[in-house]
Amino acid sequence: MSAECIGVAEIEDIARRALCAAGAVAENAAPLAAAIAAAEAEGVSSHGLAYLPTYCLHLQCGKVDGKAVPVVERAHSGAIRADAKSGFAHPAIAAATPHLTAAAKECGIAGLAVRNSYNCGVLGFHTEKIAAQNLLALGFTNAPASIAPSGGKKAVLGTNPFSLAVPDGLGGAAILMDQSASVVAKSEVMKRSREGRDLPLGWALDADGQPTTDPEAALRGTMAPSGGYKGAGIALMTEIMAAALTGANLGIQASPFSGEAGGPPGTGQFFLALDAGAFGDAFSEKVSDLLSAFAEQNARVPGAGRKSARERSAREGVEVDAKVLAKARELAG
Repeated sequence: MSAECIGVAEIEDIARRALCAAGAVAENAAPLAAAIAAAEAEGVSSHGLAYLPTYCLHLQCGKVDGKAVPVVERAHSGAIRADAKSGFAHPAIAAATPHLTAAAKECGIAGLAVRNSYNCGVLGFHTEKIAAQNLLALGFTNAPASIAPSGGKKAVLGTNPFSLAVPDGLGGAAILMDQSASVVAKSEVMKRSREGRDLPLGWALDADGQPTTDPEAALRGTMAPSGGYKGAGIALMTEIMAAALTGANLGIQASPFSGEAGGPPGTGQFFLALDAGAFGDAFSEKVSDLLSAFAEQNARVPGAGRKSARERSAREGVEVDAKVLAKARELAG
């Protein structure tokens, strides 16, 4: 597979121009383009330029409103609400996050509920920005139904990622967990389908609830929950936090994040920001002790791989699949 090495800034510029060409206004395209570039820089290519054609298609067919103006309100001292107005999640989250972090520093804890939004991409991209304000961050986002509940065969819950970002006190995250309730994100299956590649056994189930390596059969069936019933439980928890709590569409009500069927998905996100100092004075020490225990075994700290990839990309550029890059440049004009 041929690839081309380009800079992170160029990736962001290509993505921004393509989104604007497809119908997004500049202020809505900018935060999404930054997230696409960050995904490529961190090695999460399934949420990078490979997803750009889908974003552009959905702008053109009306699944997402590229001109939407998100509405942010502070409902209570520690409660922020954002209505994405059927637009991208990224502009709504970006507009509301300063209000969330300010409320958390004032109250010790604050929550942000986002509704009527679209796929928020890499969830950790958003929680890490909260951690950069020296706040402990939890994030939840729901997705169109693709996981069957334990004992069932029909999808009820989305892959529903959650994320934990632990501040390092230096403007970054010492720990960044970001994982879906399924074995892998559905975008990985979609990527394999586009590439005509089989899935590893254990990623997905067909319509009869049987394990499959065929990505097309997987897309007609369901995603395998991580850890069996425990993964389904995590998906349910995230559905409650990101959809029931925010007033967004449940996964069973949301239109797909792929294809042109249906209107705007109307999914949701929920973020919790905590000022650790408001709850005790040992947080930094305890986190440091945990990280030392990992280091003693040379064990992987969640988020360390992405951070290393990001630093390498800043120095050396990013290797992007040549076909993906050519399509992105075509969309950017």
